[in-house]
Amino acid sequence: MPEPDESLPTDDAGIEAEAESAALFEGDAGELPLEARRVLVQLLIGPSLDGRRHRHLWPALLQHRDAIRSRLNDLFLDLVLDTDQQVAFVRQAETGDLDAPILLRRAPLTFLESALLLHLRGLLAEAELRGERAVVSQDEMLSHMQLYERHLNTDPAGFERRAKAAIEKVKKNSLISAIRGSEGRFEISPTLGLLFSAEQVAELARIYAQLRGTPAEAEP
Repeated sequence: MPEPDESLPTDDAGIEAEAESAALFEGDAGELPLEARRVLVQLLIGPSLDGRRHRHLWPALLQHRDAIRSRLNDLFLDLVLDTDQQVAFVRQAETGDLDAPILLRRAPLTFLESALLLHLRGLLAEAELRGERAVVSQDEMLSHMQLYERHLNTDPAGFERRAKAAIEKVKKNSLISAIRGSEGRFEISPTLGLLFSAEQVAELARIYAQLRGTPAEAEP
């Protein structure tokens, strides 16, 4: 029986060599290449990774998506990826009855924030059907939220503060981005289309239509 050739690398040796080749600093035990790590960090920082805003990271995400998804799954997180719209973000994985730790802490939406997001989601769907960019103005967002002013039981100045705070929050979360050279106008991020299911959109539309006293319209 022939003796094993000890000069040939074992599987463990191959894995160790691969890990060493990916090392970026002293003591680095990571296995992902530099660009894949940058993608992972951006996803964890959030709120999203956009192929247009993060052009240098998007190709790396596509190339290493399986490894990145694996790292996220280790943290009980899931990768949401839309290659057509070139957007990706991380959300807490649906673990069922498993008692999994929660890494992502989400602040609940206020009444006006929910109303604004629903409106933006509708504008995004309409623009996608037309094959156009979804664009909205600050005045349009404020006008839409004014439909719900009487439900907040506040003075006009207080309502305006809340409405502007809602707009600032969606800006901070990169759900709208200012259009250069067009003051007061914003492009709606395709990410918004992935945040709510069709069932959630329909239910929210029904609730807010009742508050406005108008019949609910089906979202595109």
